[in-house]
Amino acid sequence: MADLDQPFIIKKVKKASHAHHGGAWKIAYADFVTAMMAFFLLLWLISMTTPEQKKGIADYFAPASVSQSTSGAGGVLGGTAYDDTGAKMSGSATDAKAFTAPQSDARHGPMVAVRGGTEAQKGTQVATNSSQVNLKSSLDQEFKGAAASIRQAWQAMPDVSEVADNLMLEETKDGLNIKIMDQEGRPMFPEGSKFPFDITRKAIAAIAPILQRLPNQVAIAGYTAAGAKYANPHYGAWELSTDRANVVRNLLGEYGLSDDHVASVAGRATADPLFPNEPYMAANDRIEITLLYQAPPAPPGLTP
Repeated sequence: MADLDQPFIIKKVKKASHAHHGGAWKIAYADFVTAMMAFFLLLWLISMTTPEQKKGIADYFAPASVSQSTSGAGGVLGGTAYDDTGAKMSGSATDAKAFTAPQSDARHGPMVAVRGGTEAQKGTQVATNSSQVNLKSSLDQEFKGAAASIRQAWQAMPDVSEVADNLMLEETKDGLNIKIMDQEGRPMFPEGSKFPFDITRKAIAAIAPILQRLPNQVAIAGYTAAGAKYANPHYGAWELSTDRANVVRNLLGEYGLSDDHVASVAGRATADPLFPNEPYMAANDRIEITLLYQAPPAPPGLTP
């Protein structure tokens, strides 16, 4: 009976769930993964693009008022002028040394040497030089825009982008030089033929409207690599390079470039190889289309 008097103890355990922490960490983690994916994609794109493509992208996004050089407006001339009478401000080193030599006149006696001229003349000279600088700056921007447009036009064509190594854009002292050249195992013209492959024709057609929009003239030159053999003894490197340059001129005209934009068409044969130490290299077999860096006689868009 003593066991029956012993009290019963009932233990109740209350189970409580953990506090709700929310899902903010999931959003933060997803943003982190997305950022890392974008970062690695950027690294991949940078490693896959050529230096020319990088420069084209940079030129496309660069502000029009930013100069790439420390002097002048940038561009091909890099802020330099054709001679001492080019674009310069009053007070420069050349201007400070300028003077009019003493002259003698029988009616008025000896003339006094004048240094610098009158204030009105100085003001006119500064205004003229300023207008020349503005014109050159405008032409520089159009020139760089043409280079970027050509790169974009080629990149937008899958067939042409496959032969990117055969196409080159570079700025020289003469202007924007567009090279269409052979590579080992990938020629742009059939051997011994003046007519290009279809892929070469597409690359030429893409640049014709861009060249037409600018007032600058174009010089076309054909080159051949050394060591080629020709079946016709009366038809050699000079004739082939000239014919190829003329065919390129016809193609540019067919796709929009007017004849008044063409300054010259020439065949250079094996002269001036792209690789002087290796004249037999396939890349010496090329066409060069040069957009000449010369200001037009009148500003673009000027009407009488």
